[in-house]
Amino acid sequence: MQPAPPMPAWLEAMVPYRRYRLDVGDDLRMHVMEIGEGLPVVLFHGNPSWGFLYRRVVDKLAGQPLRLIMPDLIGLGFSDKPGADAHTLDNHIRWMSRCLDALALERCVAVVQDWGGAIGVGALATRPKLCTGLVVMNTGLSPPRKGFRATAFHRLARAPGISTALFRLAGFPQSMMWIAQGERCSIRGEVARAYRYPLRRWRDNAAPLALARMVPNDFDHPSIPSLERCEAYVRAFTAPTAIVWGDRDPVLGRVLGWMRKLLPNAPVTRTQAGHFLQEQVPDEIAAAIRDVAERR
Repeated sequence: MQPAPPMPAWLEAMVPYRRYRLDVGDDLRMHVMEIGEGLPVVLFHGNPSWGFLYRRVVDKLAGQPLRLIMPDLIGLGFSDKPGADAHTLDNHIRWMSRCLDALALERCVAVVQDWGGAIGVGALATRPKLCTGLVVMNTGLSPPRKGFRATAFHRLARAPGISTALFRLAGFPQSMMWIAQGERCSIRGEVARAYRYPLRRWRDNAAPLALARMVPNDFDHPSIPSLERCEAYVRAFTAPTAIVWGDRDPVLGRVLGWMRKLLPNAPVTRTQAGHFLQEQVPDEIAAAIRDVAERR
């Protein structure tokens, strides 16, 4: 465990948590925030956010007997930021697995959204006794099905020239996360600034484009085998589960039907939130976490 990198006072005031970094191999360190004591709950975010995404959910769980742990994916937040070629799903799963090992957890509840789904579940799949409850938000936990079509966002990420200009030079999508929200005002002002800040320098913002390209665009994509392992783990998962979904998500909103098939016993809370539903419906997410923790 190493000291956390500094952050400006205005941002530190928004995340008043214990912060540190863990060595996850490949000379990389992962930034982790946590608060509370009790049952570990690991909150996995996706692209292009960081642990800051969960602060409103964490606030709703204050006083509960829970240790709330928010790791930043490598390349995002205040974790180390390697070049684009390092970003494969296998690598992210390996780095997150080493984070879980360093945390020395005996059991945990996992909360997943966006790429935090496949990365978090992929890491847990290699430690099948660790996870004793699962809360799933807008994410994908399996390979695409026959006849799928990539979303406009993911097609844009593969457009020659324009994708580099948008993602690397214009700071997309972190500069426009509000577009994916059911209530666009939910990511504005200081909140929007907090998402942009860790990726403000060109040399540090390789991850958003690389992670967008990690999404399969055909059945030979290198992410497919890891996604197959994720699906197998989720289908065999017998501990308590819950789904909280943002129906107004332009990226993954339509995936709910398939998620229900993967987790047929999970109670489903549908909301009018967008992709980053932690900013819009923290009460519903916190309720699902409490429910799963109590049913373990």
